[in-house]
Amino acid sequence: MRAPRTPTRHRAREAIRLHGRFYSAAMTTLFISDLHLDAERPHITELFGRFVDEQARKADALYILGDLFEAWVGDDDPSETGAFVATKLRGLRDAGIPVYFMHGNRDFLLGDAYAKRAGVTILPDPSVVVLHGRPTLLMHGDTLCSDDVAYQQFRTQTRNPDWQRQFLAQPLEARVAFAQQARTASQTRQAGLKAQGMMDAITDVTPATVDSSFARFGVDTMIHGHTHRPAVHAHPGGKRIVLGDWYEQGSVLRVDASGAQLTSL
Repeated sequence: MRAPRTPTRHRAREAIRLHGRFYSAAMTTLFISDLHLDAERPHITELFGRFVDEQARKADALYILGDLFEAWVGDDDPSETGAFVATKLRGLRDAGIPVYFMHGNRDFLLGDAYAKRAGVTILPDPSVVVLHGRPTLLMHGDTLCSDDVAYQQFRTQTRNPDWQRQFLAQPLEARVAFAQQARTASQTRQAGLKAQGMMDAITDVTPATVDSSFARFGVDTMIHGHTHRPAVHAHPGGKRIVLGDWYEQGSVLRVDASGAQLTSL
């Protein structure tokens, strides 16, 4: 995967390469995930808008590592939330700030039409980018939860291109209904896991899968979301940074030449 090799503005003589672009060492890259934006939590959508206007416009790139939306049933969805987000992200892109999007388990059907409308570049999951000279593995994070066998089977089914074509061919109303049913089923399952005391064991990452990912991609830094457990973890293979969700507040990872910092909004 190669990004355009177009030089950008410099704030210092010394520059580094980030995702195929050149940046000064003083610049900051932002990472967010698991916003789960929808009409039921307008205050979080408004928070996202302020974040874009007040913080992302001062950054040098924004990476959204999945679950930007609570659900996405197709690029033809006329929701006001989707339109608002597209306008904000397009404005950011038009201001010269690149925006990269990776599919999550809620918005894996977000396609090229919406990406073009919002001015974002879709990244495959996983992807390796270079942050201030350090190769870094980016993932949504759901594939790391390999002990959740039922979810992994569902994921395999819904990532199948044939399944997606058949689903997107259905009327919008039917797709919305399916998404609501899937959401209710997920909530019921999570409640059951909590009652059994199995929630953390099943829905968090599997250590062996994390270790194999470090080895497979030859990196010592990993950034992902999905688990809603923001933290920085030390592993034998390197450092794993977990992004937080936006259900009650915002969560942002800021990466610059001095290191990485998880912050809340």
